[in-house]
Amino acid sequence: MIRQCRTDELTNHELARIRELLWAAFADDEHGAFEEDDWDHALGGTHFLAEVKGEIVCHASVVERTIEVSAQPMRTGYVEAVATDPAQQRRRYGTAVMRAVNEWIGARFELGMLGTGSQAFYERLGWRVWQGPSSVRTADGAQRTPEEDGYIMYLRTPTTPPGVDDTSPISCEWRTGDVW
Repeated sequence: MIRQCRTDELTNHELARIRELLWAAFADDEHGAFEEDDWDHALGGTHFLAEVKGEIVCHASVVERTIEVSAQPMRTGYVEAVATDPAQQRRRYGTAVMRAVNEWIGARFELGMLGTGSQAFYERLGWRVWQGPSSVRTADGAQRTPEEDGYIMYLRTPTTPPGVDDTSPISCEWRTGDVW
């Protein structure tokens, strides 16, 4: 069963379990460990939890961000902190959580986005790699983020404008830690 709730609806015990799960799942990740900024990015939105016998075994969150495609602002459901407890991996919990995430994003946002080094997992769920150049919007103007190119994925929704072209430039707002 997948449970959905806002950050303010999670108990302290649930928040602690999610933190524990995320740090364990990314401990040996070739793309980098989970850090405090990553945790902060996962909060303030909607969480999707797979539970087994009352224990959280998989997590993803969706936060609202404004992503600009060719300088056109788009209301975007940005996916953060997707992970499965290492002892529970390969049991399709991640797939179930992401299917719920996809449905939720599709009903509420113009676009879904995420940053990952695990493209194959998301591609089989309908996500595609953004082909255009990426940037971050700062007080000093847009700054290119070429190290993110090829790692940003998107999901079209029923309200994605028909002219959105994945070879167009995209930008996100600046934030601490990984901007994408």
